[in-house]
Amino acid sequence: MATAVNSISVTFSLYIFSLSLVCIVYAFSPADHFLVNCGSSASETLDPDHRVFTGDDSGFLFSTRTSHLVKADSQLDSSSPLYQTARAFNRPVHYAFPISDRGTHHLVRLHFHPRFTNNCCNCFEVEFHVVANGFLLLNNFRVLKGDGLPIIKEFVIPVELGKLEISFIPSEDSKFGFVNAIEVISAPKDLIADVAQYVDGGKVEWIDGLLRNGFETVHRVNVGGFKVTPFNDSLWRTWVTDDKYLQVRDGSEKIHFGGRIQYQMGGASREVGPDNVYNTARIIKISGDSTPNSNITLAFEVEKGYKYMVRLHFCDIASVSSGMIYFNVYINGNLAYENLDLSDVSNRLLASPFYADFVVDGGISGHLVISVGPSNMSLPHAVDGLVNGIEVWKMNNSMGSFGEEVSAEYVWRSWRRGHAGVLLPLAAAVFLLLTASVLMVRKKNGYVGWSRLPVDVSETSMKFGNQFSSVKA
Repeated sequence: MATAVNSISVTFSLYIFSLSLVCIVYAFSPADHFLVNCGSSASETLDPDHRVFTGDDSGFLFSTRTSHLVKADSQLDSSSPLYQTARAFNRPVHYAFPISDRGTHHLVRLHFHPRFTNNCCNCFEVEFHVVANGFLLLNNFRVLKGDGLPIIKEFVIPVELGKLEISFIPSEDSKFGFVNAIEVISAPKDLIADVAQYVDGGKVEWIDGLLRNGFETVHRVNVGGFKVTPFNDSLWRTWVTDDKYLQVRDGSEKIHFGGRIQYQMGGASREVGPDNVYNTARIIKISGDSTPNSNITLAFEVEKGYKYMVRLHFCDIASVSSGMIYFNVYINGNLAYENLDLSDVSNRLLASPFYADFVVDGGISGHLVISVGPSNMSLPHAVDGLVNGIEVWKMNNSMGSFGEEVSAEYVWRSWRRGHAGVLLPLAAAVFLLLTASVLMVRKKNGYVGWSRLPVDVSETSMKFGNQFSSVKA
Protein backbone atom coordinates (compact mmCIF):
# COMPACT_ATOMS: atom_id res chain seq x y z
CA MET A 1 0.00 0.00 0.00
CA ALA A 2 2.82 2.38 0.88
CA THR A 3 4.43 1.83 -2.52
CA ALA A 4 1.17 2.58 -4.30
CA VAL A 5 0.61 5.79 -2.35
CA ASN A 6 4.21 6.87 -2.92
CA SER A 7 3.78 6.29 -6.64
CA ILE A 8 0.62 8.37 -6.67
CA SER A 9 2.40 11.12 -4.72
CA VAL A 10 5.21 11.29 -7.27
CA THR A 11 2.72 11.30 -10.15
CA PHE A 12 0.73 14.03 -8.46
CA SER A 13 3.86 16.18 -8.10
CA LEU A 14 4.72 15.74 -11.77
CA TYR A 15 1.16 16.53 -12.78
CA ILE A 16 1.09 19.78 -10.81
CA PHE A 17 4.13 21.15 -12.60
CA SER A 18 2.99 19.97 -16.02
CA LEU A 19 -0.10 22.15 -15.87
CA SER A 20 0.05 25.08 -18.27
CA LEU A 21 -1.49 27.50 -15.82
CA VAL A 22 -0.25 31.04 -15.58
CA CYS A 23 -0.16 32.53 -12.10
CA ILE A 24 -2.16 35.74 -12.09
CA VAL A 25 -0.55 38.21 -9.75
CA TYR A 26 -2.77 41.15 -10.58
CA ALA A 27 -6.35 41.69 -9.52
CA PHE A 28 -8.75 39.13 -10.92
CA SER A 29 -11.12 40.59 -13.51
CA PRO A 30 -13.89 38.09 -14.33
CA ALA A 31 -15.49 38.15 -17.77
CA ASP A 32 -18.95 37.78 -16.22
CA HIS A 33 -19.60 39.75 -13.05
CA PHE A 34 -23.18 40.38 -11.93
CA LEU A 35 -24.08 41.65 -8.46
CA VAL A 36 -27.79 42.10 -7.77
CA ASN A 37 -29.42 43.66 -4.71
CA CYS A 38 -32.81 41.95 -4.84
CA GLY A 39 -35.85 44.04 -4.08
CA SER A 40 -33.94 47.31 -4.32
CA SER A 41 -35.07 50.12 -6.59
CA ALA A 42 -31.74 51.92 -6.19
CA SER A 43 -29.52 51.88 -9.26
CA GLU A 44 -26.43 51.15 -7.14
CA THR A 45 -25.77 49.85 -3.60
CA LEU A 46 -22.31 49.73 -2.05
CA ASP A 47 -21.76 46.74 0.24
CA PRO A 48 -19.27 46.71 3.19
CA ASP A 49 -16.62 45.16 0.91
CA HIS A 50 -16.88 48.12 -1.48
CA ARG A 51 -18.63 46.18 -4.21
CA VAL A 52 -21.36 47.80 -6.28
CA PHE A 53 -24.68 45.92 -6.49
CA THR A 54 -27.41 46.97 -8.91
CA GLY A 55 -31.14 46.81 -8.25
CA ASP A 56 -32.98 43.79 -9.60
CA ASP A 57 -35.08 45.92 -11.95
CA SER A 58 -31.97 46.37 -14.12
CA GLY A 59 -33.03 43.80 -16.71
CA PHE A 60 -32.18 40.51 -14.99
CA LEU A 61 -35.53 39.86 -13.28
CA PHE A 62 -38.54 38.25 -14.93
CA SER A 63 -42.02 37.47 -13.55
CA THR A 64 -42.19 40.70 -11.56
CA ARG A 65 -46.00 40.51 -11.32
CA THR A 66 -45.71 37.48 -9.06
CA SER A 67 -43.23 39.01 -6.63
CA HIS A 68 -43.03 41.83 -4.10
CA LEU A 69 -40.47 44.34 -2.94
CA VAL A 70 -40.07 44.15 0.82
CA LYS A 71 -38.02 46.21 3.23
CA ALA A 72 -36.37 45.33 6.51
CA ASP A 73 -37.74 46.34 9.88
CA SER A 74 -36.09 49.68 10.66
CA GLN A 75 -35.65 48.60 14.29
CA LEU A 76 -33.35 45.75 13.26
CA ASP A 77 -29.64 46.37 12.76
CA SER A 78 -27.76 45.14 9.73
CA SER A 79 -24.10 45.28 8.83
CA SER A 80 -24.89 45.40 5.12
CA PRO A 81 -27.36 47.42 3.03
CA LEU A 82 -27.92 44.26 0.97
CA TYR A 83 -30.22 42.98 3.69
CA GLN A 84 -32.38 46.07 3.90
CA THR A 85 -34.49 44.81 0.99
CA ALA A 86 -35.52 41.48 -0.50
CA ARG A 87 -37.54 40.01 -3.32
CA ALA A 88 -40.44 37.91 -1.99
CA PHE A 89 -42.54 35.71 -4.27
CA ASN A 90 -45.52 33.38 -4.21
CA ARG A 91 -44.94 32.01 -7.72
CA PRO A 92 -41.70 31.14 -9.57
CA VAL A 93 -39.37 34.07 -10.13
CA HIS A 94 -36.59 33.97 -12.71
CA TYR A 95 -33.31 35.86 -12.99
CA ALA A 96 -31.48 35.54 -16.33
CA PHE A 97 -27.83 36.58 -16.78
CA PRO A 98 -26.11 36.80 -20.19
CA ILE A 99 -22.92 34.71 -20.16
CA SER A 100 -19.93 35.61 -22.31
CA ASP A 101 -17.44 33.20 -20.68
CA ARG A 102 -19.17 30.03 -21.88
CA GLY A 103 -17.95 26.54 -21.09
CA THR A 104 -16.47 27.55 -17.73
CA HIS A 105 -17.55 27.27 -14.13
CA HIS A 106 -19.29 30.22 -12.54
CA LEU A 107 -19.60 31.20 -8.90
CA VAL A 108 -23.20 31.62 -7.77
CA ARG A 109 -23.80 33.14 -4.34
CA LEU A 110 -27.28 33.52 -2.88
CA HIS A 111 -27.85 35.78 0.13
CA PHE A 112 -30.66 35.22 2.63
CA HIS A 113 -31.48 37.30 5.71
CA PRO A 114 -35.12 37.13 6.94
CA ARG A 115 -35.06 40.50 8.68
CA PHE A 116 -38.07 42.07 7.04
CA THR A 117 -41.49 42.23 8.64
CA ASN A 118 -44.56 42.59 6.45
CA ASN A 119 -47.93 41.09 5.80
CA CYS A 120 -46.75 38.86 2.95
CA CYS A 121 -45.12 36.06 4.94
CA ASN A 122 -43.40 34.83 8.07
CA CYS A 123 -39.87 34.56 6.76
CA PHE A 124 -38.83 31.83 9.18
CA GLU A 125 -41.59 29.59 7.87
CA VAL A 126 -41.13 30.00 4.12
CA GLU A 127 -39.72 27.09 2.14
CA PHE A 128 -38.62 27.12 -1.48
CA HIS A 129 -36.37 25.63 -4.14
CA VAL A 130 -33.65 27.16 -6.31
CA VAL A 131 -32.80 25.87 -9.79
CA ALA A 132 -29.95 27.06 -12.04
CA ASN A 133 -29.52 25.75 -15.61
CA GLY A 134 -30.73 22.27 -14.68
CA PHE A 135 -28.93 22.05 -11.33
CA LEU A 136 -31.12 21.83 -8.23
CA LEU A 137 -29.13 24.11 -5.92
CA LEU A 138 -31.55 24.18 -2.97
CA ASN A 139 -34.43 21.85 -2.27
CA ASN A 140 -37.04 22.69 0.37
CA PHE A 141 -34.71 25.40 1.67
CA ARG A 142 -35.77 26.99 4.93
CA VAL A 143 -34.06 29.56 7.15
CA LEU A 144 -34.32 28.53 10.77
CA LYS A 145 -34.32 30.95 13.70
CA GLY A 146 -31.26 29.29 15.19
CA ASP A 147 -29.17 29.79 12.04
CA GLY A 148 -26.40 32.35 12.06
CA LEU A 149 -27.49 35.24 9.89
CA PRO A 150 -27.09 36.20 7.16
CA ILE A 151 -26.89 32.91 5.25
CA ILE A 152 -24.82 32.83 2.05
CA LYS A 153 -25.07 29.74 -0.14
CA GLU A 154 -22.19 29.42 -2.60
CA PHE A 155 -22.02 27.13 -5.63
CA VAL A 156 -19.59 26.63 -8.50
CA ILE A 157 -21.41 25.24 -11.53
CA PRO A 158 -20.48 24.73 -15.20
CA VAL A 159 -22.26 27.03 -17.65
CA GLU A 160 -22.23 25.83 -21.25
CA LEU A 161 -24.88 28.14 -22.68
CA GLY A 162 -24.97 31.87 -23.27
CA LYS A 163 -27.41 32.37 -20.40
CA LEU A 164 -27.54 31.44 -16.74
CA GLU A 165 -31.10 31.32 -15.46
CA ILE A 166 -31.71 31.11 -11.72
CA SER A 167 -35.27 30.29 -10.69
CA PHE A 168 -36.80 30.54 -7.22
CA ILE A 169 -39.81 28.25 -6.76
CA PRO A 170 -41.99 28.31 -3.62
CA SER A 171 -42.75 24.89 -2.15
CA GLU A 172 -46.28 23.59 -1.92
CA ASP A 173 -46.20 23.79 1.90
CA SER A 174 -45.24 27.43 2.42
CA LYS A 175 -46.22 28.91 -0.97
CA PHE A 176 -43.68 31.68 -0.45
CA GLY A 177 -39.97 32.45 -0.70
CA PHE A 178 -37.46 35.31 -0.72
CA VAL A 179 -33.92 36.28 -1.68
CA ASN A 180 -31.83 39.30 -0.67
CA ALA A 181 -28.95 39.31 -3.14
CA ILE A 182 -27.41 37.29 -5.99
CA GLU A 183 -23.82 37.10 -7.25
CA VAL A 184 -22.83 35.50 -10.56
CA ILE A 185 -19.09 35.56 -11.28
CA SER A 186 -17.12 33.60 -13.89
CA ALA A 187 -14.49 31.52 -12.10
CA PRO A 188 -10.80 31.56 -13.04
CA LYS A 189 -9.70 28.61 -15.17
CA ASP A 190 -7.56 27.10 -12.43
CA LEU A 191 -10.18 27.14 -9.69
CA ILE A 192 -11.51 23.67 -10.54
CA ALA A 193 -9.16 20.97 -11.87
CA ASP A 194 -10.46 18.07 -13.94
CA VAL A 195 -8.57 15.42 -11.94
CA ALA A 196 -8.25 14.49 -8.27
CA GLN A 197 -7.30 11.55 -6.10
CA TYR A 198 -10.21 9.36 -5.04
CA VAL A 199 -9.79 8.02 -1.51
CA ASP A 200 -11.92 4.96 -0.86
CA GLY A 201 -10.91 2.95 2.18
CA GLY A 202 -7.36 1.76 1.67
CA LYS A 203 -7.44 2.52 -2.06
CA VAL A 204 -6.21 5.76 -3.63
CA GLU A 205 -6.59 6.27 -7.37
CA TRP A 206 -6.84 9.04 -9.94
CA ILE A 207 -10.24 10.08 -11.29
CA ASP A 208 -11.05 12.64 -13.94
CA GLY A 209 -14.10 14.41 -15.36
CA LEU A 210 -14.61 16.76 -12.41
CA LEU A 211 -15.20 19.70 -14.75
CA ARG A 212 -18.58 18.20 -15.59
CA ASN A 213 -19.66 18.54 -11.96
CA GLY A 214 -21.04 21.34 -9.88
CA PHE A 215 -19.86 22.05 -6.34
CA GLU A 216 -21.41 23.56 -3.23
CA THR A 217 -19.12 25.15 -0.65
CA VAL A 218 -19.71 23.47 2.70
CA HIS A 219 -16.62 24.50 4.71
CA ARG A 220 -13.76 26.92 4.03
CA VAL A 221 -11.20 27.23 6.81
CA ASN A 222 -8.06 29.31 7.26
CA VAL A 223 -6.14 26.83 9.42
CA GLY A 224 -4.01 28.53 12.05
CA GLY A 225 -5.03 31.98 10.87
CA PHE A 226 -7.66 34.64 11.36
CA LYS A 227 -10.95 35.13 9.53
CA VAL A 228 -10.49 36.28 5.94
CA THR A 229 -13.30 38.50 4.65
CA PRO A 230 -14.35 39.00 1.00
CA PHE A 231 -12.52 42.35 0.97
CA ASN A 232 -9.21 40.45 1.34
CA ASP A 233 -9.95 37.70 -1.19
CA SER A 234 -9.81 38.18 -4.95
CA LEU A 235 -12.89 35.93 -5.39
CA TRP A 236 -14.72 37.64 -2.52
CA ARG A 237 -14.80 34.50 -0.36
CA THR A 238 -14.93 34.14 3.41
CA TRP A 239 -12.45 31.88 5.22
CA VAL A 240 -13.31 31.16 8.85
CA THR A 241 -10.93 30.23 11.68
CA ASP A 242 -10.28 26.62 12.68
CA ASP A 243 -11.55 26.98 16.27
CA LYS A 244 -14.73 24.90 15.99
CA TYR A 245 -13.19 22.25 13.72
CA LEU A 246 -9.94 21.50 15.56
CA GLN A 247 -10.07 18.19 17.43
CA VAL A 248 -6.50 17.84 18.72
CA ARG A 249 -4.85 21.01 20.03
CA ASP A 250 -1.92 19.54 21.95
CA GLY A 251 1.27 19.31 19.94
CA SER A 252 0.34 21.93 17.35
CA GLU A 253 0.96 25.66 17.18
CA LYS A 254 0.00 28.59 14.98
CA ILE A 255 2.60 30.46 12.95
CA HIS A 256 2.55 33.64 10.87
CA PHE A 257 4.82 34.55 7.98
CA GLY A 258 5.64 38.18 7.25
CA GLY A 259 7.41 37.67 3.95
CA ARG A 260 6.19 37.44 0.39
CA ILE A 261 4.23 34.42 -0.84
CA GLN A 262 5.95 32.99 -3.94
CA TYR A 263 3.21 32.12 -6.43
CA GLN A 264 4.47 29.99 -9.32
CA MET A 265 3.22 28.76 -12.67
CA GLY A 266 1.51 25.40 -12.11
CA GLY A 267 1.00 25.99 -8.41
CA ALA A 268 -1.79 27.71 -6.56
CA SER A 269 -2.70 31.21 -7.71
CA ARG A 270 -4.15 34.02 -5.59
CA GLU A 271 -7.56 33.04 -6.91
CA VAL A 272 -7.12 29.51 -5.57
CA GLY A 273 -6.01 30.85 -2.19
CA PRO A 274 -5.19 34.40 -1.04
CA ASP A 275 -2.03 35.55 0.75
CA ASN A 276 -3.87 35.68 4.07
CA VAL A 277 -4.40 31.92 3.91
CA TYR A 278 -0.88 30.99 2.86
CA ASN A 279 0.97 33.31 5.26
CA THR A 280 -0.52 31.55 8.31
CA ALA A 281 -0.52 27.86 9.23
CA ARG A 282 -0.83 25.32 12.00
CA ILE A 283 2.25 23.11 12.43
CA ILE A 284 3.56 20.19 14.48
CA LYS A 285 7.10 20.63 15.73
CA ILE A 286 9.12 19.31 18.67
CA SER A 287 12.38 20.75 19.93
CA GLY A 288 13.95 17.40 20.87
CA ASP A 289 15.35 14.57 18.77
CA SER A 290 12.19 12.47 18.86
CA THR A 291 9.32 12.62 16.39
CA PRO A 292 5.97 13.64 17.89
CA ASN A 293 3.09 11.17 17.81
CA SER A 294 0.25 13.69 17.61
CA ASN A 295 -1.48 14.89 14.46
CA ILE A 296 -3.27 18.07 13.46
CA THR A 297 -6.86 16.80 13.24
CA LEU A 298 -9.95 18.67 12.10
CA ALA A 299 -13.50 17.27 11.84
CA PHE A 300 -16.28 18.56 9.58
CA GLU A 301 -19.97 17.76 9.48
CA VAL A 302 -21.22 16.69 6.05
CA GLU A 303 -24.45 15.34 4.62
CA LYS A 304 -24.58 11.61 4.02
CA GLY A 305 -25.06 10.18 0.57
CA TYR A 306 -22.89 12.61 -1.38
CA LYS A 307 -19.34 12.71 -2.64
CA TYR A 308 -17.16 15.58 -1.48
CA MET A 309 -14.09 17.23 -2.88
CA VAL A 310 -11.56 18.12 -0.20
CA ARG A 311 -8.92 20.69 -1.08
CA LEU A 312 -5.92 20.97 1.23
CA HIS A 313 -3.74 24.08 0.98
CA PHE A 314 -0.04 23.90 1.85
CA CYS A 315 2.72 26.51 1.87
CA ASP A 316 6.03 25.91 3.65
CA ILE A 317 6.42 29.08 5.68
CA ALA A 318 7.99 27.21 8.62
CA SER A 319 11.19 25.59 7.33
CA VAL A 320 14.57 27.33 7.36
CA SER A 321 15.62 25.54 4.16
CA SER A 322 14.12 23.27 1.54
CA GLY A 323 14.00 19.49 1.92
CA MET A 324 13.27 19.64 5.65
CA ILE A 325 9.58 18.77 5.89
CA TYR A 326 7.86 15.42 5.27
CA PHE A 327 4.45 14.39 6.57
CA ASN A 328 1.40 12.20 5.93
CA VAL A 329 -2.17 13.20 5.12
CA TYR A 330 -5.13 11.12 6.33
CA ILE A 331 -8.81 11.41 5.40
CA ASN A 332 -11.29 9.51 7.56
CA GLY A 333 -8.38 7.49 8.90
CA ASN A 334 -7.21 6.43 5.41
CA LEU A 335 -3.73 7.31 4.21
CA ALA A 336 -4.33 9.74 1.35
CA TYR A 337 -0.81 11.11 0.85
CA GLU A 338 2.34 9.53 2.25
CA ASN A 339 5.61 11.37 2.82
CA LEU A 340 4.45 14.61 1.26
CA ASP A 341 7.56 16.64 0.46
CA LEU A 342 6.62 20.29 -0.01
CA SER A 343 10.04 21.04 -1.49
CA ASP A 344 9.42 18.49 -4.22
CA VAL A 345 6.01 19.90 -5.24
CA SER A 346 7.10 23.56 -5.02
CA ASN A 347 10.27 23.34 -7.13
CA ARG A 348 12.32 23.62 -3.91
CA LEU A 349 11.07 27.13 -3.28
CA LEU A 350 10.00 28.10 0.23
CA ALA A 351 6.77 30.00 0.83
CA SER A 352 5.37 28.72 -2.48
CA PRO A 353 1.74 27.55 -2.25
CA PHE A 354 0.50 24.16 -3.37
CA TYR A 355 -2.87 22.43 -3.10
CA ALA A 356 -4.09 18.85 -3.39
CA ASP A 357 -7.63 17.72 -4.25
CA PHE A 358 -9.21 14.52 -2.93
CA VAL A 359 -12.66 13.08 -3.63
CA VAL A 360 -14.23 11.10 -0.79
CA ASP A 361 -17.61 9.65 0.11
CA GLY A 362 -19.67 11.30 2.82
CA GLY A 363 -20.06 7.88 4.40
CA ILE A 364 -22.67 6.91 6.96
CA SER A 365 -21.27 8.87 9.89
CA GLY A 366 -21.92 12.37 8.56
CA HIS A 367 -18.39 13.39 9.58
CA LEU A 368 -15.26 14.06 7.58
CA VAL A 369 -12.00 13.84 9.55
CA ILE A 370 -8.77 15.25 8.10
CA SER A 371 -5.40 14.72 9.78
CA VAL A 372 -1.85 15.82 9.04
CA GLY A 373 1.07 14.29 10.95
CA PRO A 374 4.64 12.97 10.95
CA SER A 375 5.79 10.30 8.50
CA ASN A 376 8.63 7.81 8.69
CA MET A 377 10.76 10.33 6.78
CA SER A 378 10.26 13.17 9.29
CA LEU A 379 13.49 14.74 10.47
CA PRO A 380 14.52 15.67 14.04
CA HIS A 381 14.41 19.37 14.88
CA ALA A 382 12.22 19.97 11.81
CA VAL A 383 8.54 20.62 11.15
CA ASP A 384 6.61 17.33 11.21
CA GLY A 385 3.32 18.50 9.79
CA LEU A 386 1.77 21.65 8.32
CA VAL A 387 -1.54 22.78 6.82
CA ASN A 388 -2.65 26.28 5.80
CA GLY A 389 -6.24 25.88 4.65
CA ILE A 390 -9.01 23.37 4.02
CA GLU A 391 -12.02 23.56 1.72
CA VAL A 392 -14.84 21.00 1.60
CA TRP A 393 -17.19 21.04 -1.40
CA LYS A 394 -20.28 18.89 -1.87
CA MET A 395 -20.55 17.46 -5.39
CA ASN A 396 -23.89 17.17 -7.14
CA ASN A 397 -25.41 13.70 -7.38
CA SER A 398 -26.31 11.84 -10.57
CA MET A 399 -29.56 13.86 -10.84
CA GLY A 400 -27.73 17.20 -10.86
CA SER A 401 -28.97 17.92 -7.35
CA PHE A 402 -27.38 19.17 -4.16
CA GLY A 403 -30.51 18.38 -2.15
CA GLU A 404 -31.89 14.83 -1.92
CA GLU A 405 -32.62 12.38 -4.72
CA VAL A 406 -34.78 14.71 -6.78
CA SER A 407 -34.03 16.63 -9.94
CA ALA A 408 -34.75 20.17 -11.08
CA GLU A 409 -37.22 18.77 -13.60
CA TYR A 410 -39.10 16.96 -10.82
CA VAL A 411 -39.39 20.19 -8.81
CA TRP A 412 -40.84 21.99 -11.83
CA ARG A 413 -43.29 19.19 -12.55
CA SER A 414 -44.41 19.14 -8.92
CA TRP A 415 -45.06 22.87 -8.88
CA ARG A 416 -47.03 22.78 -12.13
CA ARG A 417 -49.04 19.76 -10.95
CA GLY A 418 -49.81 21.46 -7.64
CA HIS A 419 -51.09 24.56 -9.43
CA ALA A 420 -53.05 22.78 -12.15
CA GLY A 421 -56.26 23.39 -10.19
CA VAL A 422 -55.69 27.13 -10.61
CA LEU A 423 -54.17 27.18 -14.07
CA LEU A 424 -56.75 24.98 -15.84
CA PRO A 425 -59.84 26.99 -14.82
CA LEU A 426 -57.97 30.17 -15.71
CA ALA A 427 -57.08 28.80 -19.15
CA ALA A 428 -60.67 27.65 -19.65
CA ALA A 429 -61.99 31.10 -18.77
CA VAL A 430 -59.59 32.75 -21.22
CA PHE A 431 -60.66 30.30 -23.95
CA LEU A 432 -64.35 31.03 -23.38
CA LEU A 433 -63.77 34.77 -23.51
CA LEU A 434 -61.83 34.46 -26.76
CA THR A 435 -64.51 32.23 -28.28
CA ALA A 436 -67.27 34.65 -27.31
CA SER A 437 -65.29 37.54 -28.79
CA VAL A 438 -64.81 35.72 -32.11
CA LEU A 439 -68.52 34.86 -32.35
CA MET A 440 -69.53 38.45 -31.66
CA VAL A 441 -67.21 39.73 -34.39
CA ARG A 442 -68.55 37.21 -36.91
CA LYS A 443 -72.16 38.04 -36.09
CA LYS A 444 -71.44 41.74 -36.47
CA ASN A 445 -69.91 41.20 -39.92
CA GLY A 446 -72.72 38.94 -41.13
CA TYR A 447 -70.89 35.65 -40.88
CA VAL A 448 -72.65 32.50 -39.75
CA GLY A 449 -71.18 30.24 -37.16
CA TRP A 450 -71.17 27.12 -39.40
CA SER A 451 -72.13 25.87 -42.85
CA ARG A 452 -73.45 22.58 -44.18
CA LEU A 453 -70.92 20.23 -45.73
CA PRO A 454 -71.38 20.13 -49.53
CA VAL A 455 -72.95 16.92 -50.73
CA ASP A 456 -70.78 16.72 -53.85
CA VAL A 457 -67.41 16.37 -52.02
CA SER A 458 -65.63 13.24 -53.22
CA GLU A 459 -64.41 10.52 -50.89
CA THR A 460 -60.82 11.23 -51.98
CA SER A 461 -61.12 14.87 -50.96
CA MET A 462 -62.50 13.82 -47.59
CA LYS A 463 -59.46 11.60 -46.98
CA PHE A 464 -57.05 14.38 -47.91
CA GLY A 465 -58.86 16.75 -45.61
CA ASN A 466 -58.61 14.34 -42.71
CA GLN A 467 -54.91 13.88 -43.30
CA PHE A 468 -54.14 17.57 -43.28
CA SER A 469 -56.28 18.25 -40.25
CA SER A 470 -54.24 15.76 -38.22
CA VAL A 471 -50.90 17.40 -38.93
CA LYS A 472 -49.40 19.09 -35.84
CA ALA A 473 -48.15 22.63 -36.05
